[in-house]
Amino acid sequence: MGRGDGLAGAAGGLARHAPVLLEEVVAALAPAAGGAIVDGTFGAGGYTRALLDANPDTRVIALDRDPEAIAGGRDLVAAYAPRLALVEARFGDLERVAREHAPDGLDGVVLDIGVSSMQLDEAARGFSFRFEGPLDMRMEKAGPSAADLVNEADEATLADVFYHYGEERRARAIARGIVEARRRKPFETTKELADLVSRFVRADPHGPHPATRAFQGLRIAVNDELGELTRALHAAERVLKPGGRLVVVTFHSLEDRIVKQFLAARSGRAGGGGSRHLPSAAAPPQPSFRLATKGPVTPSEEELAVNPRARSAKLRAGERLDAPAQAPLAAIEALAALPNETRTRGRR
Repeated sequence: MGRGDGLAGAAGGLARHAPVLLEEVVAALAPAAGGAIVDGTFGAGGYTRALLDANPDTRVIALDRDPEAIAGGRDLVAAYAPRLALVEARFGDLERVAREHAPDGLDGVVLDIGVSSMQLDEAARGFSFRFEGPLDMRMEKAGPSAADLVNEADEATLADVFYHYGEERRARAIARGIVEARRRKPFETTKELADLVSRFVRADPHGPHPATRAFQGLRIAVNDELGELTRALHAAERVLKPGGRLVVVTFHSLEDRIVKQFLAARSGRAGGGGSRHLPSAAAPPQPSFRLATKGPVTPSEEELAVNPRARSAKLRAGERLDAPAQAPLAAIEALAALPNETRTRGRR
C-alpha cells in the first residue's frame, strides 16, 4: 500500500512501490532540524527517505517486522548514515525502540497500517488470492501461519475472525465450509481457500474478489495488526515531546475507527464526561493531543490516477500537548480484540 519508494507503472496500472499520501505525511510531520522521527512501518523506505530529504538535520528511526524489508533497507542506511537507524521490530515495540535511540523523546511518529504492496505481490508470502502460493501471511516469517489458523481453529473462532476482522457477512457459512473441507484435506494454498470462500460469497462483477474480506480477516488475525496498532498509539503518547506529531495512514475502516476514537478521546472530543446537571465524580483528564487535521485526509485525484491502491487511504494526525500520558483506553483495546478475547480479559 504505502510503504514504497518511487511511482512505478503507468497511470491506472500497478503501483508496486508508491508511498501513499507522501506529501501529506511529510507536511503533517513537519520535520525539524535536529528532530527525531519514528517511521513505524519502513517497507521500501518511501516515507523515511522523504523525511530525511526534507531536512538535512532530521534523524529517522525506522521499524519493520519483515526481515526482507530490513535486508532491503541496508543500502539506504548506508546512504544516510548516521541519520537513519533501521530496527527489526513491530510498531507495537515503539516505546522500547524510542527509549533506546531517542531517550529525550520523539518529534514525530508515522504509522502506515496494513500489508505492503511488496508483500501482496510476492506469491510466496501467501497474502493474496491473486497468485497461488502457500497460505502463509506472516509478516515476520515466524509463528503460526494462516494455514495453521484455518486448519486448527474451531468454527466459532474462524467465524469471529472473518466477521470482526474481515467484516464478512457470510462469516459463519465460510467457517462451517472450512471445517467440513479440512476433514478431507488440510488447506495449503491461497487458491484452495479462495476457491472455497467463493462458494459462499456471491461475486459482484463490479466489486472486489469474493475472498477479499476473508483474506483480510485472516491476515489481521495472524499478525495481530489491530493489537499492534493500539499498542503503538499508546506508546506514541508516552514518547512524543510536546509539539510532536502522530500521523497514521490507514486503509480499512477497522483501523481508521481505532485511530479516530483514540485521537478523539485524547483530544477531549469523545464525550461521556457527564452533564452540567449531573457532573462526573472526577474531572476528566487534560487532553494529551490536539487534532492536527479536520477529519481524514484522503488521496487526490492525481495520486489515485497513478496509484489506484491508494483509493481507501485515510490520514489522521494529532499534535502532542503538555498533559501527561493517560492509561490505555479499554474501549480501543476492545475494538482490536475478538469478542471472546474481550470477555476473557474482562474476567482477569
